[in-house]
Amino acid sequence: MKLQTMLRGRSYAFRGLKDVLAKANEERSGDRLAGIAAGDMTERVAAKLLLADCTLSHIRENPLLPPGEDEVSRVIEEGLDQEMYAAVRGWTVAELREYILAAGTGGSDLLRLGRGLTSEMIAAVCKLMSNLDLIQAAAKLEIVTTCRTSIGYRGTLASRAQPNHPADHIPGVKASLFEALAYGIGDAVIGINPVGDTTETVKSLLHATREVIEHWRIPAQNCVLGHVTTQMRAVEEGAPADLLFQSLAGTEEANLGFGIDLALLLEADALIRERGTAPGKNRWYFETGQGSELSSGAHGGIDQVTLEARCYGLARRFQPFIVNTVVGFIGPEYLYDSKQVTRAGLEDHFMGKLHGLPMGVDVCYTNHMKADQNDMEALGVLLAAAGVNFVIGVPMGDDCMLNYQSLSYHDIAAIRETLALRPAPEFAAWLEERGLYSNGRLTAAAGDPRIFLY
Repeated sequence: MKLQTMLRGRSYAFRGLKDVLAKANEERSGDRLAGIAAGDMTERVAAKLLLADCTLSHIRENPLLPPGEDEVSRVIEEGLDQEMYAAVRGWTVAELREYILAAGTGGSDLLRLGRGLTSEMIAAVCKLMSNLDLIQAAAKLEIVTTCRTSIGYRGTLASRAQPNHPADHIPGVKASLFEALAYGIGDAVIGINPVGDTTETVKSLLHATREVIEHWRIPAQNCVLGHVTTQMRAVEEGAPADLLFQSLAGTEEANLGFGIDLALLLEADALIRERGTAPGKNRWYFETGQGSELSSGAHGGIDQVTLEARCYGLARRFQPFIVNTVVGFIGPEYLYDSKQVTRAGLEDHFMGKLHGLPMGVDVCYTNHMKADQNDMEALGVLLAAAGVNFVIGVPMGDDCMLNYQSLSYHDIAAIRETLALRPAPEFAAWLEERGLYSNGRLTAAAGDPRIFLY
């Protein structure tokens, strides 16, 4: 791989593949914080030019974190389709981009291709794509998964209902959940972030959501987003869980900071397959977000886009039901403003989809970031156009427990109506039975949670 080029009469030299990948990123405050970002736009273009001519075989043969030193690297390497890789190993990153965006390349072609690419290759091509490229490419991919129900069909936009409560108060959780259901939100999952990460709290929330699901015969999945070990104890004690949840990072060291490793995830996988309450084969919910490795000092000098791609390389080992990036949650130290959040959301969605994952996005920001609700609504529309599997809704766009801003239940309903997208098929049929949905849109009865009063 060439590491030096001339641009506008100036010579640019890079230290290696890791340096080129970092400096080829679009502007990212996290990379600047880590001291690995391009110094200016011209240096960024120089890095992109060199990356474009880099072969896929060079990327594989020069690992940023050797498999002998990092188990995420080992998972990525072991999961590679060797036959598919052999067919494309001589391609440059530029040729990979051209193939992905070619008019004759369909979604099934991209899914086959993705199995022969390492996460670093997928991150590399992402850095050569515009926002519209990322939307166009991701929109080709239809990835359907099944837990209790199935989501991901083309022409649909699923949603997670996130009825968090600052005291884990069951009636308060239910009140928020009923508002979500009244707007047609919750077909991807009814997922609650608990304040107290205790077995008893997780058990009570799982039982409460299961009671609502069974009473109203809702075609949906439940999940409580405690630490995976807490969820495992709850399941072992008889709690009804359709999915297990865990946040993932792109390095072994960062995952250890989360209190997980591959052995623990494999143990949890065996448990949810034996004791979980869903009939489908996809029983995991993973969450990621650019910057998590840097925030724990476990990034290894690797840029945050490449690290995010490595999260997806780990996630696909477990055939999850849903994955989402919490795109603006960590803060402006990693994604400074709405422009960076928008770019990261489109990057993460594309990279997850090319990994073959059922990718969603929590379209969100923190209040000390240079962004507002208009920015999030715009990103929601862009992701829906890109075929995102699901997005997350919170009451009035304001999570009163996690203290950040996301899409509201009504925002998601508005995006569906504007772009002629439907909820997941079984959920749409259920909404029609409840009188909340008709002819592809919500009825006048929608939005009133009193329909779910016992």
